[in-house]
Amino acid sequence: MNYLPWAILALVAYSLVAPLMSVATTGSVKIPSNVAALLGNAILVAGTVLVVVYNGSDALSYVSHPKSKYVFVAGICLMVGILAYYRALSLGPVSVVSPIFGMFLVLSSALGIVFLNESLTGRKLLGIGLALVAVYLVSVE
Repeated sequence: MNYLPWAILALVAYSLVAPLMSVATTGSVKIPSNVAALLGNAILVAGTVLVVVYNGSDALSYVSHPKSKYVFVAGICLMVGILAYYRALSLGPVSVVSPIFGMFLVLSSALGIVFLNESLTGRKLLGIGLALVAVYLVSVE
């Protein structure tokens, strides 16, 4: 279970993104959401480059890897998702936008079950159902 500390760190760090981006992209003095996405993700890219270099990974050798097409399409999806998320945060309340955005967890789980033959258990089904109810309850004003 050496992944748990990483998962908790990801939870804490990513939980701060929406409130910080909302503050940055709203109010009388604001940064446009697409500029905020550029600046924030430039830090992501720079940090990732440092990690790749530190670990001695030869990232360029993977550009022609047989599975790189999945990474490229995922990158496009990530770009669209983040730009749309930041735009939504600049227009609406974090308490509504974030739970709706967070439904990507449910949709990703469903895609894994349907297309990657991952198991569907009663507990997973209940979790997906409860997530849908939770988002509905939080996002309806």
